[in-house]
Amino acid sequence: MKAAVVFEKGGIPQYADFPDPIVNNDNEALIFVKAASIKHLDRARASGKHYSTENTEHQPTIVGSDGVGLLEDGSKVYFFSKKGTVSEKAVADKKMIVPIPEELDFAIAAALPNAVMGSAMGLKFKTNLKSGETVLINGATGITGKVAVQIAKLYGAKKVIATGRNEEALQALLELGADEVVSLQLNDEEFKQKIKDIHSENPIDVVLDYIWGHSVENILSALKGDGTFSHKTRLVSVGGMSGDTIQLSSQILRGTDIQISGSGLGSWTQDEMKLLLCEVIPEMFRAAVSGKLKIDTETVHLKDIEMIWEDKISTRKRLIVLI
Repeated sequence: MKAAVVFEKGGIPQYADFPDPIVNNDNEALIFVKAASIKHLDRARASGKHYSTENTEHQPTIVGSDGVGLLEDGSKVYFFSKKGTVSEKAVADKKMIVPIPEELDFAIAAALPNAVMGSAMGLKFKTNLKSGETVLINGATGITGKVAVQIAKLYGAKKVIATGRNEEALQALLELGADEVVSLQLNDEEFKQKIKDIHSENPIDVVLDYIWGHSVENILSALKGDGTFSHKTRLVSVGGMSGDTIQLSSQILRGTDIQISGSGLGSWTQDEMKLLLCEVIPEMFRAAVSGKLKIDTETVHLKDIEMIWEDKISTRKRLIVLI
């Protein structure tokens, strides 16, 4: 079969022949792949820079960690696989396979799940978002942030505030369900005052953060209590595009009813992962079919993988390889 194969650690994937995958037991299924997404994780693993590949001896491997395709009976499915997915065929554990609605386009089905994991898991399990609450999404103009705005509304958020640097992208979020946008281009005092005003008028229940760094320091400063009773806010870190560390005053923790946690692969329980596959992703597939959830994609063909691998793809679109 043809696949996107990395022959040397750190090399660029090549369109090449690769042995067909083998189904080893009744718990696995053969999938005829139709599309697969390329994410930061996939690029990092291919380059050998991801922690999961640091101490491993490299062998020719297929890139990709998830994809969509057809089972042998013709059923449309989404799947995870550690054996690579950007290939004409793949094998996946049946527990890691999710049905896809017939009406849903393969490219959209391939693009959505990673963004859903980076948004719905934090909102549903880490913040336990309740209908009628107010959500601030920090760094909302990227792929996952845009999906998070929509999912917050699907989960019943009364108000969604979005921050970001790109003014055009911020304004576009208003069409996706954001009720208010705040520019990260404002100076620190203007930004903090804007968040304070919003919080005073409509207390922020949840902060879903994609960038960490200085903007989170400003948000925490804006939410800081004044010694009287404060509103409870749950802040969840999903990404760190603006830096991996922050300075956190102990006065903020002592004077504010705030809960800080993270959402990522290492923070989810086994039960939450099961619910992701059985409930969350299927629910979001249905939302996409009904037009309530949208994601932008950029598609390329498998044979062009080497040519496009190092091209800069918009951070607001998911790169999808069509097989």
